[in-house]
Amino acid sequence: MNPLIHNAANGGRFVRLTPGKRVLFLTKDPEIIRAQLRGELDLRMEDVKPEDLLDDINTDTMTPAWVCFRHRPEELALDAYAGLLDDQGKRVFETNDLINGNFEVIVSGHRKGTGSSRETAPQAERWSGVRLVIASSFAPIHERNNLNLGQLMGGHDVLRRLQAGKDIPLEELIGHHDPVTQVMLEAGGLFPFAAKFRAGDVKVPPPSTGARPMNIAEKILARQVVGGTTDQTVQPDDICLVNVDGGYSHEFTTAQVHHFLEQEYGADYEVVNPDKFAIFEDHLLYATGVERMRPFESQIQTLRDLQNEFQKHSGVRDYSAEDGVSPGICHEIAREEFVDPGDFIQATDSHTCMGGGSNALTWGVGATEYAALIHSGFTTVEVPESIRFELVGELDPGCTAKDVILEILNTYAKREDTLNRVMEFGGPGLSSLSPDERATLCNMATECSARSGVCEGDRALAEWVVDHREGLTIEQVEAMFVFPDKGATYTGGIHTVDLGVIRPMVAEPGDPTYGKRIEELDTVPIDIAYGGSCTAGKEDDFDFYARVLQDALDHGRKVADGVHMYVQYGSKTVRAYAQAKGYDTIFKAAGVTVIDPGCGACIGCGPGVSDNAEQTTVSAINRNFNGRSGPGRLYLASPLTVAASAVMGHIASYRPGMFASATASSEA
Repeated sequence: MNPLIHNAANGGRFVRLTPGKRVLFLTKDPEIIRAQLRGELDLRMEDVKPEDLLDDINTDTMTPAWVCFRHRPEELALDAYAGLLDDQGKRVFETNDLINGNFEVIVSGHRKGTGSSRETAPQAERWSGVRLVIASSFAPIHERNNLNLGQLMGGHDVLRRLQAGKDIPLEELIGHHDPVTQVMLEAGGLFPFAAKFRAGDVKVPPPSTGARPMNIAEKILARQVVGGTTDQTVQPDDICLVNVDGGYSHEFTTAQVHHFLEQEYGADYEVVNPDKFAIFEDHLLYATGVERMRPFESQIQTLRDLQNEFQKHSGVRDYSAEDGVSPGICHEIAREEFVDPGDFIQATDSHTCMGGGSNALTWGVGATEYAALIHSGFTTVEVPESIRFELVGELDPGCTAKDVILEILNTYAKREDTLNRVMEFGGPGLSSLSPDERATLCNMATECSARSGVCEGDRALAEWVVDHREGLTIEQVEAMFVFPDKGATYTGGIHTVDLGVIRPMVAEPGDPTYGKRIEELDTVPIDIAYGGSCTAGKEDDFDFYARVLQDALDHGRKVADGVHMYVQYGSKTVRAYAQAKGYDTIFKAAGVTVIDPGCGACIGCGPGVSDNAEQTTVSAINRNFNGRSGPGRLYLASPLTVAASAVMGHIASYRPGMFASATASSEA
């Protein structure tokens, strides 16, 4: 039970701050944070301007990768906020700071918990003693993870009134949630709620929404409703108990899943339908090759051992590395092998939404929620709102889907139009994008702080699925497609995106929303160019890298002196495709380092990470939070831009013939 919740004399519940406990304000000034941590300063809401609070605190900041190597929450809490650095690159929070501060409330600005879905972030706060999280707004997965842990959340006015000595009715903090979530918060989290559900103390009846046209996300969820009818409908904010078509975890998260299941259900716990779920060894294969990760080798091995133990115990599908080589990144393998159109998939990673490129509804969840759903086969979902992007026209030859999503991030996501909504992509322009490119759009929906992304299906998608799967026909795949109904509601609106006006983009260091056209960018010399990750390790991405590098070779150019370029396959299938195309020969001739499948540099755990703060990287990965891929400056760009920049030695967009003109200029 949350210690802030008290019983009123009239039988109601209320929230009150605990005497002697403290409030921590996460301000943009690190010295003010340090003064609070040292016990030299206690602030009130009226002392702080909202604009002085940190916005976009990402989960990498709350629990960097090396902290996540610990799977026990009480150990994670020791280094809560270890990724928050000052301008000199020094930690603001030292070990035990949050625990020793006796804080009960933590306060920040907009979009708290962006980035990775790692549940370790709210765990670190909760096991440090925090029970009330205050922010202007929350990223959706982070919000759900807080709810699953029984954490109360509210806005700045809530804290202002609490600090004034007022009691806040519990209903005010939890009443906007569905009845099931309210019970879960009162119970203290997901597992206590699950116990009430098993005992029959909580009922979740199917929604009674009347007939209405539905968008793609709503239609997929409606047909998954436990106890629903053949004509079941749902609408935003409906709470539904829904069946799950499958899911997966990886070595970064599986240990916690295993730990929580043993804690809750005992050492003999079971997983229902294990053939529908999978484990992957893809995130940490190359970690110990990075100098700053080597001290954590034993912890990483513990995570691997616990994942192996979980797989043997549960019988889920096994995608472990063989002879040190991973079969591929979980999201890429999933779309290749088992995510079908119309599926509802849950997994312990924020980029699970990549499966939306295949006309499926997929999103990331925390370890607690995943453990609960694989034990039961179903989960509780609050139907999200949707926003539709109607694509028209065709992309310029120098642009890819990465440029499209960076433009969307810089416009719609920045003003929170996409926040906690499903991004639905359709329109005539979608057919000009390959299934791989559509996967890029959906993959980075999580960078938009969206719930997920989903694309309409077409013949090209059906052919792609059949090419990557045995035993399916094009007609069978097309029969699986889910399309929006005419007149479907999009709370976030319907927005036309003209692909023809998109220009090559970069996201400047610090956040994927910091988008800028390359033509507006001053010359930025680079040290590293990296092409890979789930976002940019697909077959089409390798076509892009090879196209640019072959063009460079044809004009007597290769990767520029002083620049290191890496490309990393997203899966063994992508590797076979690229090798069959002869791309390995091109890469070798151009001076590119080729890496076997894995996540690697995207999470700072493999070749391609920067070694020092003075280095600059241009990368095709999905997020560029400070310290995410080494201590250097990290720009996000398309595969075309990454390859062109590697040859030019500075960030440059690709255009056919650019190397001929560059060669002529240098000779002159």
